[in-house]
Amino acid sequence: MSKLFPKRDLITTSKKMAMGQLVFGPVITVVFFSLNARLQGESGGEIVSRLKRELLPTMLSGVMYWPFCDFITFRFIPVHLQPLVSNSFSYLWTVYMT
Repeated sequence: MSKLFPKRDLITTSKKMAMGQLVFGPVITVVFFSLNARLQGESGGEIVSRLKRELLPTMLSGVMYWPFCDFITFRFIPVHLQPLVSNSFSYLWTVYMT
């Protein structure tokens, strides 16, 4: 993201946050639920049912969590430490989702 949007001002930070909410969040959440269900032995139909049931509530919860995390990460954390901070927030999110 820092290569696409190198500045750290409020507008650029907002763009990074929007990209996270609109692109990365939904993709990663679908992958997480799908792999988790597959590892639990669920079939393709069961995975689709799980996604229909759990994706929207999870995305709504994510809207309350990730913008705050992304704002802190992209606005205040140096670029070389952003993966560490983002992965720390991701770890907490994964604990919540499981």
